[in-house]
Amino acid sequence: MTQVDLPDPVVRHPATPDIDRAALDEALRARVQGEVRFDDGTRAAYSTDASNFRQVPLGVVVPRSPDDAVDALEVAREFGAPVLSRGGGTSLAGQCTNTAIVLDWSKYCTKLESVDEAARTCVVQPGIVLDELNRQLAGTGLRFGPEPATHMNCTLGGMIGNNSCGATAQRTGKVVDNISRLEVLLADGTRFWCGKTTDEEYADIERRGDPRAAIYRQLRQLRDEYADEVRRRFPDIPRRVSGYNLDSLLPEHGFDVAGLLVGSESTLVTVLRAELKLVPVLPERTLVVLGYPDIASAADAVPKILPHEPIALEGVDHKLIRDQRLKDMNPQALGDMPQGRAFLMVQFGGQSSDEVERRAHKMLEALHDTEHEADVAFLDDPAREDELWQVREAGLGATAHVPGKADTFEGWEDSAVAPERLGEYLRKLTALYEEFGYASDTGPSLYGHFGQGCVHTRIPFDLYTADGVVTYRRFMHRAAALVAELGGSFSGEHGDGQSRGELLPKMFGEELVTAFGRLKAIFDPADRMNPGKVVAPYSLDENLRLGGTWSPADPQDLYFRFPEDGGSFAQAANRCVGVGRCRQHDTSSGDVMCPSYQVTGEEEHSTRGRARLLFEMLHGHGDSPIGDGWRSAEVKDALDLCLACKGCKTDCPANVDMATYKAEFLAHHYEGRPWRRPRSDFTMGWLPAFAQVVGRLRAGKPVNALTRTPGLARLATLVAGVEDREIPAFAGETLQQWFARHHPAGDGARGTVLLWPDSFTNHFHPAVGRAAVHVLEDAGWRVTMPVKPVCCGLTWISTGQLGLAKHILQRTVRELAPHVRDGGLVVGMEPSCTAVFRSDATELFPGDQDARRLRNQTVTLAELLTEHSPGYRPPRVDAKALAQVHCHQHAVLGWDADRRLLEAAGVDAERLGSGCCGLAGNFGFEKGHREVSEACAERVLLPRVRDADDGTVVLADGFSCRTQLHELDSGGREGTHLAELLASGLGRPPEPPRRRKLAALAATVALGAAGAAVARRVRAR
Repeated sequence: MTQVDLPDPVVRHPATPDIDRAALDEALRARVQGEVRFDDGTRAAYSTDASNFRQVPLGVVVPRSPDDAVDALEVAREFGAPVLSRGGGTSLAGQCTNTAIVLDWSKYCTKLESVDEAARTCVVQPGIVLDELNRQLAGTGLRFGPEPATHMNCTLGGMIGNNSCGATAQRTGKVVDNISRLEVLLADGTRFWCGKTTDEEYADIERRGDPRAAIYRQLRQLRDEYADEVRRRFPDIPRRVSGYNLDSLLPEHGFDVAGLLVGSESTLVTVLRAELKLVPVLPERTLVVLGYPDIASAADAVPKILPHEPIALEGVDHKLIRDQRLKDMNPQALGDMPQGRAFLMVQFGGQSSDEVERRAHKMLEALHDTEHEADVAFLDDPAREDELWQVREAGLGATAHVPGKADTFEGWEDSAVAPERLGEYLRKLTALYEEFGYASDTGPSLYGHFGQGCVHTRIPFDLYTADGVVTYRRFMHRAAALVAELGGSFSGEHGDGQSRGELLPKMFGEELVTAFGRLKAIFDPADRMNPGKVVAPYSLDENLRLGGTWSPADPQDLYFRFPEDGGSFAQAANRCVGVGRCRQHDTSSGDVMCPSYQVTGEEEHSTRGRARLLFEMLHGHGDSPIGDGWRSAEVKDALDLCLACKGCKTDCPANVDMATYKAEFLAHHYEGRPWRRPRSDFTMGWLPAFAQVVGRLRAGKPVNALTRTPGLARLATLVAGVEDREIPAFAGETLQQWFARHHPAGDGARGTVLLWPDSFTNHFHPAVGRAAVHVLEDAGWRVTMPVKPVCCGLTWISTGQLGLAKHILQRTVRELAPHVRDGGLVVGMEPSCTAVFRSDATELFPGDQDARRLRNQTVTLAELLTEHSPGYRPPRVDAKALAQVHCHQHAVLGWDADRRLLEAAGVDAERLGSGCCGLAGNFGFEKGHREVSEACAERVLLPRVRDADDGTVVLADGFSCRTQLHELDSGGREGTHLAELLASGLGRPPEPPRRRKLAALAATVALGAAGAAVARRVRAR
C-alpha cells in the first residue's frame, strides 16, 4: 500500500482572529435562512456554558435545517471565522464556549426524520432533545439508550459531541456504542456519511479520489502508525471518554469513523444528522437502595453487585443527601432512603416483575453475611423510583449553592476508574481533598455512576482570587496524576474541553497526544473548529468565568436584600450553574420553569440566558458585551418575556429567582426616569389603588356597565397601554364590605384566624372569600379581617416599582403585627399574594421581626385545615377535578396540603402538568405579550380543560389562572377556587359564573383623578 504522509499535528491554538464582525453578520444574513444574531444580548447569553469558562462569541446562527448550517459554514470559511456547534449548552468542561460563530441547533433542527423498527435504528437532526426523541419513539417499544441527568434538555448533537452516558449506560453503554452512522461536514466543506467501514467499502471510497478518500487514507495511516500505542495506553475501563476515540479505527472495531468522531466536541467536524441504534424498552423494573457506613465502603461493594447485571448502579453519599435536605429538594424521596451515610441505587429491569424481583433478591442473598451486606430499602413503585432518581439527577445543581457553604465548582467532576479500584480511588481522592484544604464535614459530595467507576463531585475551589486559582491548578494536576496511576480516565462522560485538555499527556503520553494533534490536522488543518479545546488547548486557568481578575460591579442600593447571597446582587447573578433545566420542554412532572422558553425556544428567554445577561451586565471582565449596567436595553429585552412565575425559584437546582432579579432590575432601570416606563406599569401596578376607589364608591356595577359601551372597552385598553384583552369585572360589593355585615357562624372553638383580603379576591372575586369564611367557620375557626384598605404590594413588585412596594408592604406588616405577635395565623386565598408574605417580605426586610412572624404564620387554606385543625374532616365533595396549580403556589407554598385535603374530601384530583397558565398577573396584559401568554395556555392547560368530561371541576386558586380560563378557549369552563369547591359540600352552591366584560382598566380612564388622589394618600402614609 502506498505510504501516506500524515500532517503535522495542530500544536498551538490560534490567536483570536481579527474578523470584521459587521461584514460577517451581513454575509450570513444574505445566505442563511435561519436566524443570525450578532447583537450584544445574544452574545452575552451564549458567553458561557455550564463550566468554569467564558468566551464571548462572534455571533450566533440558529439554522433552520442541516443544509442551512452548511451555508453558514461556507460563509465562516470565507471569513476565516471559527465555528462552534452547540446543542443544549450544558457542557461542563468549557467545550461549548468560544470566540466563534456558535451554531445553535436546538430551536429548529429537532426532527426525528425516520425510524426503522426492524433494524432498531432511527435518523435524527442534532437539535432534538433526548426526552422528546424517546417520547416520539414510545409507540415503537424502542428508545435511545444513554440517558444523562440532563435528559430533559440535552440534545442528541450535544450528546454525540460529548460521548454522553448517564445512569442507563450500565445497560446500554456510551453514545459511541449506540451510533450507527453520522452525516458530517468538515471545515473545508467536505460532506459525507460515515460509520464502520469494511475493506471493500474502504477500497470503494479510495477509488473515488475525492477529499473523503484522502481523509480515509490518512486515517488508516494514522491507525496503523499508532495502533500498538492505542492498545497499550487507552484505559480498558467502561468510561474512557477522555481523548479522541482512536480505538474506534482499530480493525477489531471495524474502522468506525463515526465512532472516532463521537466525543470530538465540535473540534473535528459538524454533525448534520445521526443514525442511532435503539434498544428495547424494559417494561418492568425495580430499585434496591443499599445503605453503607461511608462512600468508599459502598464503592467496595460494586464489584460484587455487577455480576447480577443491574441496568443502573449509582452511588450517592450523605453529603449530597444533606445538601438536598437543606434546600428542601425531593423530600419524599429522601424519606425512602435506608440507614447509612452512603448509598448504592441498584436498578434491575426485565420483561416481568417476577424476573426483576428474582434478580434483586439474588443480589441481596449474595451480599448477605459478607462485608458488603447493607441496610436495604426495596422500591417497586415506578413513581417512587422516579422520585428517588431525581435525588441522584439533581446532584450537580444541588451541590452548587448550599446555604452556609462555600460555592462549589466543576473541573474535576467526571473522573473514572475501573469499578474494581473505585473504593481505592475514593479514599485517595478524599485524602487529596484534605491535603488541599477542600474537605470539610459538609463536602465535597461524592456520587456518580459507580457501576462503571465514574465519580461526580463539585469542589469548593477558590476561583475568586489569584492564589485560589493557583491552588486549583495544582490540585487538577495532582488529581490527574492519581487517576493516571490507577489506569483511569480524566473524563467519564463530560469530555475534556478546556478543563482537562492540557492534562491529557499524563493519561495518554506524548506520543498519543501527538496522534490527537495529527487527527485534528486531518479534519481541520486551519484549526477553525472549536479551537483551543481538547487539542492544542487553552490552559485550564485561562478564560475563567470568574478568576482572580473578575471584578464585577456590586450595587449597594438594592431594594431586595438577597439574604441567601450575602446581600450581593453579583452573587445572585452568579448563582446559575448552567445545567439548563430551564430549557426543558415538558412539564408533566409538575415543574413550571421556564414558560417563556417553552413557547419561544430562545436561549435569551430561558432562566439561564437571562442569568447570563445579568452576569455580563455587571461587567466583571473588560470584554463584556453589556456595558451600560442597569440601563441596559439588552437585559431589559431579555427580561421582558419573563413571566415572573417564580418557577425557577424551586425548579432550578441552583434556586435562581428570576422574578426577583427582574423586579430589582426594573426598579433601577427606570430609577430617576419614570416617564420611560410603559403605561401598563402604572395601570397594572396601581390597580389595587384604583380598585380601592371603585370599592369605596361602590362603583363596580356602573363602571362595568360603562365599559360595555361599544368602543369604550377598546379605548380603555389603548389609553391604559395594554393588550386588547377582556379584563375581569369589578364586584358590586367587596369582600371587606360583605364581611362587615356578616354574622359569624359556628363556635370558633379553634381560635381566631385572619383571612387576608387580597386585592383580587376583595375587589374582583369576593365569592371566593365568602366561601372561605363559610368553610373556616364550619371548621371551628373564628374569622377576622382587616377593616382598613390593605395590600401586599404584589403589583408594584411585579412591575419593579419597589420603592412604593416596600412602603405599602411595610404598612401592611404594621397593620398585621398585633395579630401575628399574638401567634395568630394569616390565611391567604390568592397564591401570589400569599407568596409575598411567605417569601418577598423577608427578602425585602430580612431583619424585620414582624415580617418574619408574618412569613412563618401565613398559611394557605389547605395548610390551615390539614396542619392546624386537628381532627378536621372536610365536607364530602365526590367529584373529579383538574387542578391548575398557580406558579407561585408551586414555587413558594407547595400543593401537598391541597392534595391531602382534596383526597379527604373525596375529590379525585389530577394535578395538570401544564406549567404556567400564561397570564401571570400583569404579564399577559402588557403590550407585546399576548402571543406568548396564549401560547403558554395552549401548550397543555386549555387542551386538557377542553377535553375534560362535563362534570369535571377545574380547580384554579390563582386569580390569573381563572382569568385566563375565562377569557381564552376553555370550552366554556370556569375556574373554581378550593374554598368554593369545599363550600359546595356544605350545601352552598357555587355562585354564578363570572361572565362579565371589561372593567378594571376603564377605571384608569374614568377614575383617573380619584386614583391620583389615592396615590397621594399612599405616599403620605
